[in-house]
Amino acid sequence: MPAQPATVDWRERAKALKPRSQAFIAGKYVDAKSGETFDNVSPIDGRVIGKIAATDGPDVDAAVAAARAAFQKGSWSKMPPAKRKRVLLKLADLIRKNADELGLLETLDMGKPISDSVSVDMRAAANSIAWFGEAIDKVYDEVAPTGHDALALITREPVGVVGAIVPWNFPLLMACWKLGPALAAGNSVVLKPSEKSPLTAIRVAELAIEAGLPEGVLNVLPGFGQTAGKALALHMDVDCIAFTGSTATGKLMLQFAGQSNMKRVWLECGGKSPNIVMADAADLDSAANAAAAAIFFNQGEMCSAGSRLVVHESIREPLLEKIAALARKFVPGDPLDPQTRLGAIVDQTQLGTVMRYIESGKSEGARLALGGRRVREESGGFYVEPTIFDGVQPAMKIAREEIFGPVLSTLTFRTVEEAVEIANGVIYGLAAAVWTRDITTAHRVAKALRAGTVYVNCYDADDITVPFGGFKQSGNGRDKSLHALDKYVELKTTWVDLS
Repeated sequence: MPAQPATVDWRERAKALKPRSQAFIAGKYVDAKSGETFDNVSPIDGRVIGKIAATDGPDVDAAVAAARAAFQKGSWSKMPPAKRKRVLLKLADLIRKNADELGLLETLDMGKPISDSVSVDMRAAANSIAWFGEAIDKVYDEVAPTGHDALALITREPVGVVGAIVPWNFPLLMACWKLGPALAAGNSVVLKPSEKSPLTAIRVAELAIEAGLPEGVLNVLPGFGQTAGKALALHMDVDCIAFTGSTATGKLMLQFAGQSNMKRVWLECGGKSPNIVMADAADLDSAANAAAAAIFFNQGEMCSAGSRLVVHESIREPLLEKIAALARKFVPGDPLDPQTRLGAIVDQTQLGTVMRYIESGKSEGARLALGGRRVREESGGFYVEPTIFDGVQPAMKIAREEIFGPVLSTLTFRTVEEAVEIANGVIYGLAAAVWTRDITTAHRVAKALRAGTVYVNCYDADDITVPFGGFKQSGNGRDKSLHALDKYVELKTTWVDLS
């Protein structure tokens, strides 16, 4: 079992760690066919962790061929669901047993606090694999209600080869949200992690083989989105793309599908989630705690981050005071320190993006109420203070565009209708929240909000049993819950004439 993060000397463990750096194809670690590599830079201190295989088109061809061969062979795709379950449960157990190593890889790779990596991400990643493993032999097919002279069966079949392209903010968890249902349904998978955070995906491939997954069923391709990711999305022998990332890249996935074989494309994309606090909110302390966590957890690098605080003008001042006091406790620190609550921004590029949005907020007239500076520069890493803007108007960039950093925009309203209009006035629709003691208001606002998840008197409440995904340009399809299986199966009707 993993140790408690506070009891481990993570810096010493980091020094001894020697991460895998190759691609994983057909059950073996291999170099990129070109021999090319790229630097894996840790945002903690800017040092190079290792040289990672830079896969591209020929490597994608090899991985897809291995996935297709494994699928056609049927050693996994035709395995009874109960046997697939046993393998996935063993994989989940191996993730738990190796949670310290995997969590450390995650923190070194993308800068999140080690306590979160081990206690939050690894736990949830293992749970996703285990939950879908447990579920798959309990999902029944159907018999249609036809007349007595026919028998119509409605059955689910694995779609085939799934290309899973996952982001850098929750590297292994987002991968497992795809791997759990895709593998449980009997598919083969080619996993393309972000070039910013490839280490846990590379390592988990080895654990999958140890768990009993047949060779070729899971392949991992580190590399850049514009090369490996694009080649995977355009590949004529990939049946499905499951993507989590930016809305702009999600649109490219749809284009690539149209340019190739009309593969199914499932997207979980950006967000600009509103956190609405009504004048009658019962507990401002709870609302403030939730609002701070909603934007500062994981350095604000969450597609569902509560990045817009939409607050009734009568309670704006006391609520902001409470949030600012809490924000000051999110002091950017060394991610390898178990006491750190706010880690590093993933890389120099994203740091620049966050700082440009902060400058934009100031130049457009919003009031910088807290933070706004890069800090810990002497570490060589990439850190930003918790930042709060007040007096934000709906037309400002910081109110409309996804920042993906610890930056909160505060907007005010007078009526419920105005709050809903502000909340729905962006291109995104991933998550939203409403705080009120009036049950009628709660239900009416929840129905009016165009978002895939609406929280009432809470934020970021979570369970594997409920679907996660967005409306509008936040994507389509759902991760988590039994509904996630729908993305990775084809429905077949078999009509038997009994006359």
